[in-house]
Amino acid sequence: MFKQFFLRERNILIAIVLNAIVIFFLYFPSLEKNHPQIYQILDLIDHLFVLLFVAEAIVKINALKSKRYFKDGWNVFDFVIAIASIPSILAYVGIPFLPNTSVFKMLRLFRCIRIFRYLAFIPRMDMIFAGLKRAVNASVFVLLALTLLNFILSLFTCHFYGQLVPEYFGNPLTSSYYIFQMFTVEGWNEIPEAIEVALGNQGVEHFRLMVGFSRFYFILIVLVGGIFGMSLANAVFVDEMTLDNNQGLEKKIDDLQTQIADLKDLIKKGGNTN
Repeated sequence: MFKQFFLRERNILIAIVLNAIVIFFLYFPSLEKNHPQIYQILDLIDHLFVLLFVAEAIVKINALKSKRYFKDGWNVFDFVIAIASIPSILAYVGIPFLPNTSVFKMLRLFRCIRIFRYLAFIPRMDMIFAGLKRAVNASVFVLLALTLLNFILSLFTCHFYGQLVPEYFGNPLTSSYYIFQMFTVEGWNEIPEAIEVALGNQGVEHFRLMVGFSRFYFILIVLVGGIFGMSLANAVFVDEMTLDNNQGLEKKIDDLQTQIADLKDLIKKGGNTN
C-alpha cells in the first residue's frame, strides 16, 4: 500500500503543493511572533514532509533499482534535496553534536522547484517548450544589441551626469541599472527632474539649455531603448512562440490548395471526356 502511494505521481504532486503552502506560511515573521504554537505545528508538518520525501526516494530506489532511478535527472534532484534535508531533521529532534543547520532550511525552497517536473503532464507542453526555446534563440541577437546599447549609454550618462546626480549615475553599474529602468519606461521622468534640481542648486550657466538637452537626451534613450528596442524584443519573442499555430494554419491552407488543384484537374478531365 505504501509502495503504491509513493509510486503514484499524483500523490507526490499533492504532497509537494501542500508542502509549498506550509512553507509559504512559515516565512511570515508575524506568524512566529504572534502565533508561536501555530508556527511550531507548521514547522513540524514541514519536517514530516521532509521524511515523506526521503521515504519516497527510498521506495523508488527499491522499486526502480538504483541504475534506473538515477538515470532520471529529476530523481537525482529529488534525492539530493531529500538527503541534504536530513541534518535539519536531526537538529529538529535535538541531536546535540550537529552544527547550526539553519542553512538547510533554504532547501525547503528548492523542494518547491519539484512542482516544475509535473508541467510535463500539461497538454501540449512539449510544443510550449519548443516555442519557448525558439523564442529565446531568436531573441538572442536583440537582447545582445540591447545589452550593448545599455553598456554604451551607461558610460556616456555616467560621464555627463555622474557628478551631478551620483545617486543615479555615480558609477557604471548604477548607471546601467537606471538606463535599464528607462528601457522599461518606468519612472524615467524623475531623473531629468533630479538633474534640473541639481543644475539649479549649482547655478550652472546656460541653465535652460542644459535642462533642455538633458530632457532631450533621456527622451531619446526611452525612445531607442524602451519603445523601439524592448518592443522589438517582445515582438520577436511572441512571433516565435506562436509559430506553431501559424505553421498549422499554413499546412491547412496548403492542403486546401492541393485539394482545389486536384478538383480542377478532375473537372478538366471530365470536360475533355465529354
